[in-house]
Amino acid sequence: MAPTETASAAQPPAWVLFSGGKDSALAALCLEPFYDVTLVTVGFGVDAAPEPGWGIARATYHAREAAEAIGLPHRVVSLPESVAHEAAERTLADGYPREAIQSVHEQALETVAAAAAAEAGGDTPPAIADGTRRDDRVPRLDRPAIQSLEDRHGVDYLVPLRGFGRGAVDRLARDRLEVAIGPSDELAKADYEAAIRTLIRREHGHDRVDELFPDHVQSRVVGRTDGSVPESGNGPGDGSDGEQAGRS
Repeated sequence: MAPTETASAAQPPAWVLFSGGKDSALAALCLEPFYDVTLVTVGFGVDAAPEPGWGIARATYHAREAAEAIGLPHRVVSLPESVAHEAAERTLADGYPREAIQSVHEQALETVAAAAAAEAGGDTPPAIADGTRRDDRVPRLDRPAIQSLEDRHGVDYLVPLRGFGRGAVDRLARDRLEVAIGPSDELAKADYEAAIRTLIRREHGHDRVDELFPDHVQSRVVGRTDGSVPESGNGPGDGSDGEQAGRS
């Protein structure tokens, strides 16, 4: 077959864990030429999105806004609210959030992999992905955990930014995305830390949160710098019906 006659095939699906930040957004853009990308946000206790709500700290609402800003489909996958409560309790017991965030991420990947596999059709396995970078200590999976996840669910696990350091990610994001930057306790996002912070703040106050979480800035995408925002069709459970909807 001549090069000009190459048959086009439907792109395989890729569900990208999405917090609304630049890392997960950039990971999605890296995959966009090769996959049918859907941004997926984990909502705690959003068992039947768009009912009953947006989840802890209205996290899925903030993620949906970010997804719309870059023009990619968005959906919600629910984890039990108890997962977030257990992560908050572990953070309090450990005195830092590292292991709690790792545990939540592993449960999120399991849930998203199962959901993606259940909806997959055709011979090509679906992909799931996240925005973890080369220098991230958590969350991240080692090679045996990745192989286990892929084998048990029949998916490909992709980490597009695994070879990129922080500086390279920041430069790529600056070239491709419009990004809002702010303190982690003020910028509205849908990452695991936001949920853990919210629960600890409710029970123990702002001072305890400040003791457990070092000061740092986070990002939230608000658009694409090139203005090329493709039309997006939100998938089931994306919370597209107004107020009813509920680094990775």
